[in-house]
Amino acid sequence: MPVRQLPEQVVNRIAAGEVVERPASVVKELVENAIDAGASRIDIFTDGGGRRKIAVTDDGGGMTRTDLALAVERHATSKLDDEDLLRIRTLGFRGEALPSIGAVAKLAIATRHASEPHAWSLAVEAGVKSAVAPAALSQGTRVEVSDLFYATPARLKFLKTDRTEAEAIREVVRRLAMARPDIAFSLAGEERSPVTWAAALPGAPGQLTRLGDILGADFRNHAIDVGAEREGVIVEGFAASPSLTRANALGQYLFVNGRPVRDKLILGAVRAAYADYLPRDRHPVVALFVTVDAREVDANVHPAKTEVRFRNAGLVRALIVHALKEGLAREGKRTAANGGSSAIEALRPSFALPRAAEWDWRRSPSFPVGPSPALQTAAAIALAEPGQAAFDVGGPTADVGFQDQPSSDLLDRPLGAARTQIHETYIVSQTRDGLVVVDQHAAHERIVYEKLKASLAKNGVQRQILLIPEIVEMDEATVERLLERSEELASFGLAIESFGPGAVAVRETPSLLGKPNAGGLLRDLAEHMAEWDEALPLERRLMHVAATMACHGSVRAGRRLKPEEMNALLREMEDTPNSGQCNHGRPTYVELKLTDIEKLFGRR
Repeated sequence: MPVRQLPEQVVNRIAAGEVVERPASVVKELVENAIDAGASRIDIFTDGGGRRKIAVTDDGGGMTRTDLALAVERHATSKLDDEDLLRIRTLGFRGEALPSIGAVAKLAIATRHASEPHAWSLAVEAGVKSAVAPAALSQGTRVEVSDLFYATPARLKFLKTDRTEAEAIREVVRRLAMARPDIAFSLAGEERSPVTWAAALPGAPGQLTRLGDILGADFRNHAIDVGAEREGVIVEGFAASPSLTRANALGQYLFVNGRPVRDKLILGAVRAAYADYLPRDRHPVVALFVTVDAREVDANVHPAKTEVRFRNAGLVRALIVHALKEGLAREGKRTAANGGSSAIEALRPSFALPRAAEWDWRRSPSFPVGPSPALQTAAAIALAEPGQAAFDVGGPTADVGFQDQPSSDLLDRPLGAARTQIHETYIVSQTRDGLVVVDQHAAHERIVYEKLKASLAKNGVQRQILLIPEIVEMDEATVERLLERSEELASFGLAIESFGPGAVAVRETPSLLGKPNAGGLLRDLAEHMAEWDEALPLERRLMHVAATMACHGSVRAGRRLKPEEMNALLREMEDTPNSGQCNHGRPTYVELKLTDIEKLFGRR
């Protein structure tokens, strides 16, 4: 087949296939153009999931008649002062959006520049451009796209339902609205009720206001301010505390120089920063904004500009991890139930009187005379023999031992004074204005884990030599897996060596663990190592080892503690960073305020 030059319309449709993937792609390009034009308000309207109509109106600078005629030509742009593609400071710069859209749909543009006496309009239909004509428009630009992909019917088959396409448009607008809280946005259409985000104040408070409007009040209540700067790279934004998580990574919003992106490097950094706080199947919610010199980032690696490439990727990753870890450590005592609301809901009694017998004793001057049969039945149930057993006065049970009146200074401590241990698992402490229930195993697990990390960073983990090495038998594959990582284990004070086929000899263990069950510890470590690959950084592999050791070396559930041991554990929790969660992501304690308890009993 001979080589031939493709017609201009075919070239435009090929380019459109790269830029215009679905209706959401059109909305993204048009809204980015409006932002680059200096708009303070952008209104978006869609119909049929964007397939039938998309309209984007802004109050930006607008275009002159000459600029409008040139704007629909390929590779025509006002966003590059010269040919230097390393200094891109705008969202759009390729000059492909408008001609690509006009190649596959019906495009109409009306715009007015401040220097023009009136507005001008232009239409493009399947790549055919009309003449520029006068129009009526007060300010800015209005772009309407209708019958999307009518010029390429095959592309329509790949579109999903109107609702799905409308949701994709909504997600695009949400991300752009997060990036620019100083701009007011409105999104309307027959597929959804109108949504409006008013322009927010400048700075972090306004940014959090916009994020709260979009991500919800839960994010605003759990948001932690994060920030770091080094060598001209600035990382700032908000990260939700570990108590607010998602089942997937879709709640992670990342922006580079104001551009929403999906970057694997940044996602990996977020995952690494939260590794000590969340279970493996949960993901954090964050909104991070990276600002870097335009020459240090390449935004031209993807036609849709959804990916970027950093010149110094290691610095960006390290800065993100540092910012998140510093923020999480600062707010480390937040837990999933510290506010008490979830605990209160769990404690509310499920038993309810029949509706005919409902009455409010607080509003009644005396008990009603002649209760109804329904009330008599309910009272009989309440005073039956099993209910009376609750008033039987006998000796205290084996796992309840109430402590003496605590001292005033202990009551003023954040976690209060230990009063009792129940089920030999949970410590109940009293504070000045409430009570705290602590999971002793989860709390001590975090303490041991943080001590292991600190010891490793300082001068290595202190170890103890076993008088008689402990022999642990396992299958040969597991033994080989452990021996391959023996150097990493030795850095934590766990010295092992081969003891023939299918066996390992444990000669040294970390001092912090006391007398661990070496067999159980090694088997758990082997299971974790089976999931590792060489792509997992050494630091994360070492932290996995530390977390597993901490679990085996902490106070187990079912161990009875003395009063001084309980108080010592509470004091260590107060002095330990990140003590609000164990290293598996579970909360270590629940706090109930006295006002919450009073609500349970109708006192408030």
